[in-house]
Amino acid sequence: MKTNETALSIFALGGINEIGKNMYVIQYADDMVIVDCGGKFPDESLLGIDLIIPDMSYLEENQDKIRALLVTHGHEDHIGGIPYFLKKLNVSIYATRFTLGLIELKLDEHRLKRDTKLITIDSDSELEFGMIKASFFKVSHSIPDCLGIVFHTPEGSVVHTGDFKFDLTPENNQYSDIHKMAEIGSNGVLALVSESTNAERPGLTPSEQKIAGHMDEEFMKAQGKIFISTFASNVNRVQQVVHAAIKTNRKLALLGRSMVNVVSIAIERGYINIPEGMLIDANEVEKLSPERVVILCTGSQGEPMAALARLATGNYRDVAIYPGDTVILAASPIPGNEKDVSRIIDNLFQLGAKVVYGSGSSTGMHVSGHGYQEDLKLMLTLMKPTYFIPIHGEFRMLHHHRLLAESVGVEEGNTFIIKNGDVVDFENGIARQTRKIPSGDTYVDGMGVGDIGEIVLRDRKQLSEDGMMVIVLTLSKSERKLISGPDTITRGFVYVKNSEELINEVNQLVKKAIKDLQAENIRQWKVMKQTIKKSVGQYLFKETKRKPMILPIIIEI
Repeated sequence: MKTNETALSIFALGGINEIGKNMYVIQYADDMVIVDCGGKFPDESLLGIDLIIPDMSYLEENQDKIRALLVTHGHEDHIGGIPYFLKKLNVSIYATRFTLGLIELKLDEHRLKRDTKLITIDSDSELEFGMIKASFFKVSHSIPDCLGIVFHTPEGSVVHTGDFKFDLTPENNQYSDIHKMAEIGSNGVLALVSESTNAERPGLTPSEQKIAGHMDEEFMKAQGKIFISTFASNVNRVQQVVHAAIKTNRKLALLGRSMVNVVSIAIERGYINIPEGMLIDANEVEKLSPERVVILCTGSQGEPMAALARLATGNYRDVAIYPGDTVILAASPIPGNEKDVSRIIDNLFQLGAKVVYGSGSSTGMHVSGHGYQEDLKLMLTLMKPTYFIPIHGEFRMLHHHRLLAESVGVEEGNTFIIKNGDVVDFENGIARQTRKIPSGDTYVDGMGVGDIGEIVLRDRKQLSEDGMMVIVLTLSKSERKLISGPDTITRGFVYVKNSEELINEVNQLVKKAIKDLQAENIRQWKVMKQTIKKSVGQYLFKETKRKPMILPIIIEI
């Protein structure tokens, strides 16, 4: 391959070997189109971090080539990074009505809405971005208005599926456009870029319709209040709760900011139908008989500040869970959230509630929005791609997806299991993966974006595990002799009143270190601090087998 200037290139800045912070790029010559810009919630090892977004440094360096950001659907792992993206790059955003409503919420929070060009598209839209043309097709998922994308380039067509499953009886009647997919495949697909979340699970994904009967049954049996926790974005599930509430003559209250916001957008744009007078405020719940109320709340993934976690500990101001109330978790825990969810379930049982929980298949209260193996094989069969790039999954999922592709006719060796930053180049119908671009994680911490790196995280980890010790010294400016101190303060390491002997020994070590340095006529602060840290650190590890962070503070008078 001579150069990538006229080649078609596909790469990801997020969403490969992970589930979350999806961001994919299609480039032909000097035209670059971005697909999705998601965020990912941190695990417990990333102390203090609020959100993880893709490293966008490569996009900043090539911003003159970026023509558009196309968004497949409105889940957080596909739109969560958009406000941070727009603070660096002024790019037009194309998405469906419901997806744009969720994006607008985020832009309002970040005060970016006025400056951003938002364009509504649907499955019939056709767009042109220089040498790249884009058309779309409907897919079913667990949120309304989801699209797959076809990129038409001089090298051939590239299909990006977005997140999908084949639900033949969808709750919202938004069917996958199988005929259009077949037509796309019959016209020839150079490369298929397809999600892999459920590539390990055999069979077909169950239909959302299966939930309705199980939900009606639980509503009929419930004696007191009913609490249901699910993803706020699962508008289809919310509609099923509304139907069950109508059948059992219950009023509906919404708890949690994201639940209130998403349902408001869905009502306003016609994606949920709630009878007039059914919705009540949280402060009205306790005024009604328990058997007349259902409460829909956030927190199905164990988030500590979400409504369900606060209800489980009795810390929600307007509403409480009493013995005999029913709590339904209408979502399966995302891998990594199991402990947090289990803790909440324990607390709910302690409150005396009846709790319906477990995987969706065991309770009938949840089905996945992602295709199982047969769904993935059907997509591959419809598209008949020459090359295949599995995305949106951890490595084992991508590996299983490759095997599925080969089982339905993708030639062995034509699947590229890549990492974030790996570039697949196409020229004259031949694909190669020989180069990389900068990629990685950017951490959002409060108002800071990208200012927290590995060193700060390492310090936080050390502080969380072994605490810290601050040693304050006062030296004379002229002679660098010790005037007062050392004064030793500890936090998270030892309790000073119970460790006076240890602290006294530390102080003696510091005095000796300063005296030895003076004898050698060494006066540099940096050397003094390093010597104190080394001698004190070695002593503390010998005595306690702990390594607290040691911070010497030297004051000159």
